[in-house]
Amino acid sequence: MTQFPATQHAIQFVGPDQVVHNEAKAMYPLGPTQVLLKSEACGICFSDTKLLHAFTNHPRKSEVLSGLGADELAAIPSYRPGAQPIVPGHEPVGRIVAVGSQVRHHRVGERVLVQTDYRHLPTASSNAAFGYNFEGALQEYVVLDERVIMDPATGERFLIPVSEGPSASAVALIEPWACVEAAYAWGERCHLRDGGRLLVVADAVRGIDDLLAQATPSSITVVGALDVPGAVRAASLGEVEGTFDDIVYAGSDADVVEALGPKLAFGGVLDVVLCGGAFSRPVKIDVGRVHYDLIRYTGTAGDDAAHGYARIPAQCELREGERIAIVGAAGPMGLMHTVRTAVSGVPGISMDAVDVDDARLAHLAAVVAPVAEANGVPATFRNSRTEPLEPGYTYIAAMVPAPFLIAQAVDIATEGAIVNAFAGFAIGTMADLDLTAIATKGIYLVGTSGSRIQDMKTMLAKVESGQLDTNVSLWAVTGMAGVAEAIESVNNRTSGGKIMVYPMLPDLGMVRLDELAERLPAVAAAMDGTRWTNEAEAALLATAS
Repeated sequence: MTQFPATQHAIQFVGPDQVVHNEAKAMYPLGPTQVLLKSEACGICFSDTKLLHAFTNHPRKSEVLSGLGADELAAIPSYRPGAQPIVPGHEPVGRIVAVGSQVRHHRVGERVLVQTDYRHLPTASSNAAFGYNFEGALQEYVVLDERVIMDPATGERFLIPVSEGPSASAVALIEPWACVEAAYAWGERCHLRDGGRLLVVADAVRGIDDLLAQATPSSITVVGALDVPGAVRAASLGEVEGTFDDIVYAGSDADVVEALGPKLAFGGVLDVVLCGGAFSRPVKIDVGRVHYDLIRYTGTAGDDAAHGYARIPAQCELREGERIAIVGAAGPMGLMHTVRTAVSGVPGISMDAVDVDDARLAHLAAVVAPVAEANGVPATFRNSRTEPLEPGYTYIAAMVPAPFLIAQAVDIATEGAIVNAFAGFAIGTMADLDLTAIATKGIYLVGTSGSRIQDMKTMLAKVESGQLDTNVSLWAVTGMAGVAEAIESVNNRTSGGKIMVYPMLPDLGMVRLDELAERLPAVAAAMDGTRWTNEAEAALLATAS
């Protein structure tokens, strides 16, 4: 029988902005339905810093409400909601080294990529997740429960088998790359939700019949004089209770739209039908909910509600001839967006990679410019402080959670543009947006959070086939001793790419790749120029001895 240590090195968040390197965290006993995963590598994510700041107030740190009973959850030692210390780390690759007696779908020896978003286990305002209310991979070993890591709807595993070929770093980086992929591949809804709840706030508007011909809501509520067959009438918004999958508003009163925003359900659509009017002021929109709750705003300048839905794209993939701005491009996720754009193969596109730090832009250009040139994509690298952006972009992706950047994106977006609030805005972050422009120009405001199993499999296939080397986004490596510095670097946005943690190296501090020649020359010698490789990783791991 394999023997495991009684204690291990682990990174723990123990309170708001409190990071601890626990050098003797107890190993949990393995229950009958549980799997023991040995961490090979785990990336640091900006989302880790949001958990660190918010701690108990983070929507994914709260208790699971359904999907598993209280007794079942109590039997999972790695379930740590609320004020309990938590091990972060949701970008891992690992190997299964032990399984409980009742485990049926996982086997010892499997090398696996972890899908971390447990959407089947809801919390009060989000869902459970690996590295949030279930312990993550910034420790040497982590316990997972088969009842958690299986999708009950599809039977799919959240631990995705991986070949032995790619480096641990390349596999761990699939999770953030999959989040980028999801931002483009996520399916959008251009019709009413069938079986959903519809709210219509209008005295007069066309197109409701057309919308109802495409889908059948379970209930319809009307505020206003509009006659909709089968609808329940409410005298005012104050009488309307609950949330709605679809809201059609005919008018241009900012106060009304701001009151309607909280009434959108998860994945809800608000269709603003201006009927020739215009808003007298910017409208406050919760861009955190656009990102995390997948709410959508669409609209039309005319009086046909169906036109607003018809403008919604099937997905937010790049289109032929697209003029693209990636704002905050020099950070880790921005680099991924720029590389994906460069290798997309979409004809006629051009890209502006935008940041406010010349040094980080220079690093970005050194990585991305050769890729863009090789793929025939015109790319510029612009400091927006000295070279302000001009209108005319058809696709704008925001990598920085600053509300004014979304407002700016709407201002410089052209007809039919997509504005992607990719940055992880906290729910409750309000942006003052020109909703008249959104409705009249047909701008689609979109955001996505996390990824799906299919997104991860898509990126894994690209890595294992050699189509994509995710290590292009790696900027620094560290063992457990350097995690606090790594988190601070990500939090301060001084990192020029992803930082990879090797949990089995307890004493290694953070080392940028451009420092390796001086600090770890044997590791640097195994790199491919400035690119991390399998051989460099093996040389780094050899330093443990």
